[in-house]
Amino acid sequence: MSAAYPQEMQTLLQNWTVDPIGARPRFEQFAAFLAQRDGVTLSFKSRPGISYSLRARHAAQKERELFVLVDVVDDDPENRWLSVCFYADMVTDPDNIGDFVPKGLMGADACCLTLDEDDENMAQYILARLTEAADAAARG
Repeated sequence: MSAAYPQEMQTLLQNWTVDPIGARPRFEQFAAFLAQRDGVTLSFKSRPGISYSLRARHAAQKERELFVLVDVVDDDPENRWLSVCFYADMVTDPDNIGDFVPKGLMGADACCLTLDEDDENMAQYILARLTEAADAAARG
């Protein structure tokens, strides 16, 4: 486990033992990707029974406090799933599979992608959007 991970996130991962859809390894994959990006810092907000939110910010960002929100949705702790939300103007959605959420991310329009089953194609699609958002954030 990376030292770059906030303690609350490390606690979640240590205690997350039931995972029928394989969301935990994907969450860890996305977190590792973000943690190894230059200039990116991670923060974490725990809201048990609602969500656990990993937030990534790039040092070059001036106006926004993050560029992606990776939520572990905890409405059913025995069957958690992921919602990954980006500012809509920072990513593309070439396959048009994301949900457009007006004012859904810190009061700005968002594109949210759901991973609620073990789906390699969707995981790769999310990683591509993570790359886009991180690159956009690095440009300020």
